[in-house]
Amino acid sequence: MLTLKALHISFVVAWFAGLFYLPRIFVNLAMVPEGSVAEAQRLLLMAHKLYRFMTPLGILAVALGLWLWFGFGFSGGWLHAKTLLVVFLVAYHLYCGQLLRKFQAGQNARNHVWFRFFNEVPVLVLFAVVFLVVLKPF
Repeated sequence: MLTLKALHISFVVAWFAGLFYLPRIFVNLAMVPEGSVAEAQRLLLMAHKLYRFMTPLGILAVALGLWLWFGFGFSGGWLHAKTLLVVFLVAYHLYCGQLLRKFQAGQNARNHVWFRFFNEVPVLVLFAVVFLVVLKPF
C-alpha cells in the first residue's frame, strides 16, 4: 500500500505541475501581439505537448487514488469531499483542453487577465485537498 501511495502522490504532483503551467501558457498566448505568428506557434506547440504529457499523469493519479480508496477501504466524509474536488480537477483539465483547441483554431475570446485568475484555480483546489487529506476533518 505504501508503494501505491507514493506513486499516487508522485503522479498527483506531476499532474498539478501541468495544471499550474498550462494556464500560464494561455496567459502568454492571450498576450501575443497580432502578427507574431512565430511566437504564437511556439506557445501553441508547448501547450499541446504539455497537455499530451499531463493527461496520462492525471489518469494515473486518479486511477491510483481509486485503487487506494476501493482496494484498501479508506473511508470518511473527507474522502467524499476530496473526490468531489478531484472530479472538479478532471473537469478543469478537460476544459483546459477545450481552451487549447480554441487557441489552435484562433477562436480565443478571453484576455490575459481572465487567464491569470483561471490559473489560480488549481492552487486553491490543491490547498483544499491537502488539508482534507492531512486533517481529515470529517
